Amino acid sequence: MVREEEEESRSDEGVFYALDLGGTNFRVLRVQLGGKAGGVVHQEFTEASIPPALMGGTSDALFNYIAEKLANFVAAEEEQKFHQPPGRQRELGFTFSFPVMQTSINSGTLIRWTKGFSISDAVGQDVVAELTKALQRKGVEMPVAALVNDTIGTLAGGRYTNKDVAVAVILGTGTNAAYVERAQAIPKWHGPLPKSGEMVINMEWGNFRSLHLPLMEYDHAMDVESLNPGEQISEEAAFFGDEVHAKLKISFILRTPDMSAMHHDTSSDLRVVGQKLKDVLEISNTSLKKSRIVVKLCNIVTARGARLAAAGVLGILKKMGRDSLKDPQKTVVAMDGGLYEHYAEYRGCLENTLRELVGEETASSIVVEHSNDGSGIGAALLTASHSLYLKDKS
Repeated sequence: MVREEEEESRSDEGVFYALDLGGTNFRVLRVQLGGKAGGVVHQEFTEASIPPALMGGTSDALFNYIAEKLANFVAAEEEQKFHQPPGRQRELGFTFSFPVMQTSINSGTLIRWTKGFSISDAVGQDVVAELTKALQRKGVEMPVAALVNDTIGTLAGGRYTNKDVAVAVILGTGTNAAYVERAQAIPKWHGPLPKSGEMVINMEWGNFRSLHLPLMEYDHAMDVESLNPGEQISEEAAFFGDEVHAKLKISFILRTPDMSAMHHDTSSDLRVVGQKLKDVLEISNTSLKKSRIVVKLCNIVTARGARLAAAGVLGILKKMGRDSLKDPQKTVVAMDGGLYEHYAEYRGCLENTLRELVGEETASSIVVEHSNDGSGIGAALLTASHSLYLKDKS
């Protein structure tokens, strides 16, 4: 849970960096903030993939790789665009989208890995401390001022420019959601109420368990093959698009980008489908009839995942009392993540399903927006609001 006034702070200016590790890819951003009036003046980013060997290697190897990419990005900063107030170091916000026990705004212990990672010596360690040591090894002097997950970052980034943003959803390698709740409606909160009367709830809905969640034999088969059997069941079900187990002998060989490319094939002979089957599965000379069946399978799997995600969004809207016209307030749902951004068929199905679930009238007050780089920008904003220099002033 996050106090809303902390999430909204616009009390600083300068250059802030954000490192966004949310799955198999990560981004590094730099943001020039212009204070209360200036907002985000400039922003730049670079991204890289995590080599598969590092996803199952050591903590030092992973964080050294990340720190090196950050060091290269920092070295390329242009003085003409980015200006830091005199006497101040640049600070870093760390978006780390894995289960952690957060002990302060800039520290948290890794509970377990998800999303294909399995680095045993990092479990139980403070991920900020691990990153800080790697930065020092690479000669980067940049303190980590805030540790957040991508969902909270997306919500913070969205609300910075649009107060109607009330829900944030990540749909990428993994999935999660966060929303703004009335503090009085949170039974677990026993502290003083925030001035705004609202708090942010991080749901971790990827690990949602319910007898009502429709699991099929393929879900159970995929769960057994995963790195964390019995964990992140909802996440696995929603992203069943990563593989079609009934047709494949090798688990996890068909990735979402491959499936998306086949699903979006508009050529008359479905040549993209045929090429993907050849390149990925070594199946040659696929007939047009079989290629059409593959596209139909892609559609079935995509629709299931998208409709499950839409049902989750509806659940949040119901909890907030915004699933009907009784509350005509505009509600913006900020979406981020590679699956939502790049998979047009998935995105369209999710939005159509949500419209179907709430009805056309209510749908007019609900806006689903892509929050590009939302989690990274949000991390930079939260870094600014928790700057070590602000603490010095106080």
